[in-house]
Amino acid sequence: QVQLVESGGGLVQAGGSLRLSCAASGRTFSNYAMGWFRQAPGKEREFVAFITWNGGSTTITNSVKGRFTISRDNAKNTVYLQMNSLKPEDTAVYYCAATFYSGSYYRPNPSGYAYWGQGTQVTVSS
Repeated sequence: QVQLVESGGGLVQAGGSLRLSCAASGRTFSNYAMGWFRQAPGKEREFVAFITWNGGSTTITNSVKGRFTISRDNAKNTVYLQMNSLKPEDTAVYYCAATFYSGSYYRPNPSGYAYWGQGTQVTVSS
């Protein structure tokens, strides 16, 4: 089992920044590739970002490319999502997820992840 706990969400004005953190415990963190997803009210959960087990490759969805960055610190068992130039349409609950995967191809489908955090709310006001 892998336990994931997100933090760092909150209310921010458009144009502002937030950094989300996801702390993992349980199994060996470096065995898992990590993803960030988000879900807005009435919408399906959507892929935001992916990072390989060693941080060697990252993928960012087009709608946030250039504004969001994913990174990880395996020594701290933590993955991050830096969000800059936030827009009202970024408002959602953000989830981190873990998948036991050593490849480099990104995984955008939520069904490919076995472990999920409880989510953290991000609200961007206009």
